[in-house]
Amino acid sequence: MTDKIAKPFLKWAGGKTQLINDIEKALPKDIFNDKFTYIEPFVGSGAVLFWMLNNFPNLEKAVINDINEDLINTYKTIASRPTELISILEILQNEFHALEGSEDNKKLYYYQKRELYNTRKEEQSGQAALFIFLNRTCFNGLYRVNSKNLYNVPMGGYKKPTICDKENILAVSNALKKVEILCGDYEETLNYADNNTLFYFDPPYKPLSETSSFNSYAKDDFNDIEQIRLRDFCNKLDMLNHTWILSNSDVKGKNENDNFFDDLYSDFTIQRVDARRSINANPEKRGSLKELLITNQTNSKEYVRAI
Repeated sequence: MTDKIAKPFLKWAGGKTQLINDIEKALPKDIFNDKFTYIEPFVGSGAVLFWMLNNFPNLEKAVINDINEDLINTYKTIASRPTELISILEILQNEFHALEGSEDNKKLYYYQKRELYNTRKEEQSGQAALFIFLNRTCFNGLYRVNSKNLYNVPMGGYKKPTICDKENILAVSNALKKVEILCGDYEETLNYADNNTLFYFDPPYKPLSETSSFNSYAKDDFNDIEQIRLRDFCNKLDMLNHTWILSNSDVKGKNENDNFFDDLYSDFTIQRVDARRSINANPEKRGSLKELLITNQTNSKEYVRAI
């Protein structure tokens, strides 16, 4: 067993490590007092999940969900078969590192593993290991599939990337002991809520432009209709007295006349916070931008009502 603090085991475009300080300010003031349940219906890399698990001893249980079956398979594998997973990752890491200095051979190895991953014929641990391998070696930690659910991200330019972080996998496995892991539609997570529950939503972001969309995260797109359905679910949670926090892109920052989210969540509290984008292929276009942090509770003076 390890005492190491668990951290995200994936590089993840849109990971929320950078927003944790703002999320902390948005938390209900009484969250430190009583036992509570934490639910994250779009878990992704789990940056907020692991922060919550590491910092709130009164967090009695957590529930995570994602529509991405391969991602959830990886969480479940780490939770139940960490040593088996580590053994496979060590082989992949040793084989890939041995090719350093030959870009052609590295590419051949990467694309062979990508093709094997896309067959989805490997057993649970093998598929999870391929998921982590591709994540650690692909371009910018991007997860993208086409309409046939085939992963299609090219290889990144990293020299001897860490593919097997043994200590962290063991720490994550230990942290996941109090976590229920689901794979399905986010609305199903309501079945796991109790009297004192906090929801954090990090859905696929509404793209700022047609070319900026990295939302082919699952084979079904999360379009405006889906964004509206999510708002309706948040309304339902509000009526049931559940606290929720949601993040999304600030489309108004790109187009001042675009009031999509300001109108959609006009009944709730909206804050624009600084974030940093790091997935653009052009480094000059990466950098600071605003994102939205929306909540149904108003006990923080950091927030202002949307107009």
